[in-house]
Amino acid sequence: MTSKELQQYLLREFPQENARCEWKEMKNLKNSFAGDEKNDVISYVSAMANMEGGHLVIGVQDKTLAIVGTDLSKFNLNAQSAVWKLIEHCTNLSSEGLSIDEYTTEDTHKTVWIIHIPKHLPRRPVYAHKKAWQRVEDSLVEMTQERLAVILEEPVFEAKDWSAEIVPNATIADLDELAVAKARIMFKKVHSSNIPSEEIDAWTLEDFLSNSGIMIGGKLTRAAIILLGKPVSVFKLRPAVVEVTWTLRDEFKNVVDYEHFTAPFILTVDKILSKIHNLTMRELPGGTLFPETMKQYDDYTIREALHNAIAHQDYTLQQRINFVENPGWIYYANGGSFIPGTLQKALETRGPQRHFRNECLCRAMVNFNMIDTVSRGIKKMFNEQRRRHFPMPDYEIDVLNKEVGVTIYGNTINEKYTQLLKENKTLTLEDCILLDSVQKGRRISDENVIDLLNRGLLEGTVSEYSISLDIAKRTKQLPHYTRTRGLDKAKLQQMILQYLQNAGSAGTKRDAIFDYLKDVLPKTKTPEQQERMVGNILVEMKEAGAIILKGRMWYVKS
Repeated sequence: MTSKELQQYLLREFPQENARCEWKEMKNLKNSFAGDEKNDVISYVSAMANMEGGHLVIGVQDKTLAIVGTDLSKFNLNAQSAVWKLIEHCTNLSSEGLSIDEYTTEDTHKTVWIIHIPKHLPRRPVYAHKKAWQRVEDSLVEMTQERLAVILEEPVFEAKDWSAEIVPNATIADLDELAVAKARIMFKKVHSSNIPSEEIDAWTLEDFLSNSGIMIGGKLTRAAIILLGKPVSVFKLRPAVVEVTWTLRDEFKNVVDYEHFTAPFILTVDKILSKIHNLTMRELPGGTLFPETMKQYDDYTIREALHNAIAHQDYTLQQRINFVENPGWIYYANGGSFIPGTLQKALETRGPQRHFRNECLCRAMVNFNMIDTVSRGIKKMFNEQRRRHFPMPDYEIDVLNKEVGVTIYGNTINEKYTQLLKENKTLTLEDCILLDSVQKGRRISDENVIDLLNRGLLEGTVSEYSISLDIAKRTKQLPHYTRTRGLDKAKLQQMILQYLQNAGSAGTKRDAIFDYLKDVLPKTKTPEQQERMVGNILVEMKEAGAIILKGRMWYVKS
């Protein structure tokens, strides 16, 4: 739409500023997103969430609503990554209902954002810069004690658990006998320390289902159908989709094979996992001629990831769970938001998760030894990959599209990283995750870069870093290190002298010298930076009297 059409749309949808709507210019969005408290985006998001929620319109003038746009093109930030940053910077901000609409005008190419901000969760004020904010008329202020008390004393209404809802027309005949038998075996294993096996064997089927939490008042829940139901029984859960689709792709991402799986998931999970081509891998550890063998994928890790997808799927979205096998990695995706909010929170948690989307389903899966609820699963997956010296799992949390994806790697990406995990036993899990990001070419925070630089794990600067020389030596990766960091200045000077000596009285131009050196210059520098580096070296050599410049030609000094 044009600037005029966008302005008319904004005036129609957001006719005036009030407690639920704020217009802000914030043209320099990079500095305004999470910059000075009270004057940045996250402070306004905190303030509006701590009231009734609302809309923050960015890229328009405060009074006239003239379209001025934001400077999105100057830095790597789009609507999707911005939602992620809001969740990262605003403590307790709910991901449910949080979204950003992005409009770019056709005539002036100005970009405007409309951030839709959900109301705070009950008894959970939203913080930015470690402070809770609120609006008082047109001003943004730190939250008053009175307002804080109101939020902290709010009644908490229990969220509806979809998986605990009764299936009106479901009966015992809808359950698969083999699934029920396996569930009994798993239940006895989980509760062996507090319930005698003979007692569980003596339970009627109704007793067993009730004690497992999937039968309530003599009626079957949706969780019972998902875990123990016959395939045909899932039709009683419509319009929900209870299905996992396995897809096999080749190295060109072409689909080679696929199959759909449904209830009872307590049985079909094994069938799904049996589809994986889990190859036996052999490696020669340092100092031995006898290879160690291991499967390409750790059984616990691939099982835990699939169980988590089943347990935390938002079945109301009417989507199937995707399970994609690629050469060297497998990918899972389920619908719904990531309950912990961020991966960092999931890894740092020291106790059970406080809230589950499908409480009834999760509790049953715990009783059947499929998952645990003390938040060990994700962290254990990371530690298992570390133990195997493989890349860490990748989590893709798409807040806008309500999808969580997980990638599990079954091969190495960067040999330096693999050797480092083998040789350095002092690294923490956080160190491994950060270095894993570096090996995958991803940016990490300046604070983490500085820490790794100071400890000798990285070399370079905050804006330009790579694995350090010390690590490169210990991991026998000097060729790659040299290609990345380039030759040192002394060696480059020797090459220049040799080149000019070969040129003799004909001399050579600077462009020819650069073309001669470009393959041994640092790959971390841009071509412009490389040319500037060569120019500086030539000037230094000229000032030292080693070479001379006549016109545009360089000669070795005779």
